[in-house]
Amino acid sequence: MPQLTIIKTIFHKHRLQLLLTYTLFSLEMLGSLLRPFFLGKAVDGLIEGNYKGLIILSLIQLLWVIIGVIRHRYDTRTYSAIYTSLVTKFLSRKYASSEVSKLSAHSTLAREFVDFLEFDFVYVMEAAYNIIGSLILLFFYDRNVVLICMAVLIPVSLISYFYGKRMKRLNKAKNDELEEQVNIIGGGNTLSIRRHYDRLRKWQIKISDQEAWNFGVMELMVIVVIAAALMVTQKKILVDGVYAGELIGIYNYILKFISGLDTIPYTVQRLTFLNDITKRIELETEDIEETKRAVVNE
Repeated sequence: MPQLTIIKTIFHKHRLQLLLTYTLFSLEMLGSLLRPFFLGKAVDGLIEGNYKGLIILSLIQLLWVIIGVIRHRYDTRTYSAIYTSLVTKFLSRKYASSEVSKLSAHSTLAREFVDFLEFDFVYVMEAAYNIIGSLILLFFYDRNVVLICMAVLIPVSLISYFYGKRMKRLNKAKNDELEEQVNIIGGGNTLSIRRHYDRLRKWQIKISDQEAWNFGVMELMVIVVIAAALMVTQKKILVDGVYAGELIGIYNYILKFISGLDTIPYTVQRLTFLNDITKRIELETEDIEETKRAVVNE
């Protein structure tokens, strides 16, 4: 989305730090994708009395753990420094503003940008690895399963598009109400306060209902993928015959693909939410430059 200027600016100013943590995460995901393949090889090897596959699987798992520990330690230092400097500079520059209610709401919402980089973006990356990586690896097992998975991506994309349109309107309405919270509470009017929280509750319920309906539709798509893949694999077993390790690989990659599909609605929701926040908060380039220096000094 072109409106996510703050995210783009943070990416640009902290590209080296973020590149390192995302590279480490990519290595983690590569290990996660390779595990089902080598698990299958290990099972087939053990059936034949060969331990080579098990040794390779264990080494990959050990390397995955080491990379994961390093990334988690580095992540905390990077993102906490970015947020602390970002919100401090933001509040000090805006503190003279008469719109105290908006200032309070924005200081809370500013955390959403750092959370997006720390949690949501890697969640999106994980989904991309699961979808694309699973399709590539499934290609070497059974091309028909790949065709089924790719066919399901079309309705999922359309559903996600209309879901995003709806969530954009709901998030805007909720954030409009949130910006008035401090003023309403400061007014001390019990009736106004109750109405304010009733309106917030109403918007949150509508957002939750939309998520629930979308979840239901997505899970129907998942049932289609699983059922079709099982039928295709059954035919392959009866006609060609397959090793136990191949079955392990196929079903693990089908599950990873499904996991990636489940992430798409969440990604759409988060992007629409951040898009609305961006329109409410203005951060100047020098504000982000301060956060870059803070991270470097950590």
